[in-house]
Amino acid sequence: MKKPVIGITMGDAAGVGPEIIVKSLSHATIYEICNPIVIGDFKHLERAVQLTESKAELHRISNVRESKFQYGIINCFDVDLLPYDLPIGVVSPEAGNAAFQFLKTAISIAQKGDIQAICTAPLNKEAMQKGGHMYPGHTEILADLTGTKDYSMMLSSPHLKVIHLTTHQGLIEAIQSITPERTYKVIKLAHETLTKAGKENPKIAVCGINPHAGENGLFGNGEEEKQLIPGIEKAASEGIEVTGPYPADTLFFRAVRGDFDIVIACYHDQGHVPIKVLGLEEGVNITVGLNGGVIRTSVDHGTAFDIAGKNLADERSMIAAIQAAAELSPI
Repeated sequence: MKKPVIGITMGDAAGVGPEIIVKSLSHATIYEICNPIVIGDFKHLERAVQLTESKAELHRISNVRESKFQYGIINCFDVDLLPYDLPIGVVSPEAGNAAFQFLKTAISIAQKGDIQAICTAPLNKEAMQKGGHMYPGHTEILADLTGTKDYSMMLSSPHLKVIHLTTHQGLIEAIQSITPERTYKVIKLAHETLTKAGKENPKIAVCGINPHAGENGLFGNGEEEKQLIPGIEKAASEGIEVTGPYPADTLFFRAVRGDFDIVIACYHDQGHVPIKVLGLEEGVNITVGLNGGVIRTSVDHGTAFDIAGKNLADERSMIAAIQAAAELSPI
């Protein structure tokens, strides 16, 4: 069976990224669905192998074709930027810059067609910006380096999928930036993503911006009517099964119950909170709509500096992210 090659970026090496990668690649099931390579720093992968007492053999590569794809071997595309004695659990400009370079390298490899998807371990935004890269997070880097304008962040868990109209913006700025055209485009992205994943005629529901979705003008200043409904109606006129806006306080319950296949959230916390309440361990962050068909998935948690280097990190979100990358990859 032909399997996609998945590039797993190390993220911030001072966090739990190296550890959860090594732990994930100790599961034989990963090698049954894909051919993984790690894009990061070989030295810090070695540290993670020692920390976790893994029996895996590390194989340093400088080209994907040099990989040995078999369970028990971890291929590492070595972007050699960090000292071995990098402090663990501490914000570091060196680690922040390296995390950016790992992702930049992965994007370049993906654009050449040598890997079919990118799966990212967490980076630390403060460290990355101190390292000279002024981005809010992975999603914006991917969009910039692939020249993508219309993209979105999608969160997926076993019982709920959410896609966002806005992400890393303050609440006032986020609401102001929602337009009928943005609403329409994200509905289209949701429809296309789920259709490609095998869901026929996915049912899409849109959250309201205000409490009770404005309740016919009782709350807010008509944001639902001006910013959401025209985009919803345009998508529906094209045959997409989309409805709303609905009050967010009941919509997520209905989606978990099975009434809808995906929810469109208006701003960051509206979408992130229900996913994380359902369980950080199984949440996956997916960037959809990137130019060139680049697939990107990620763990849905941060660098966890407080437990980094202690062999306490849970790898389940990373496993779920790798699985999602394999499922979404073209073969």
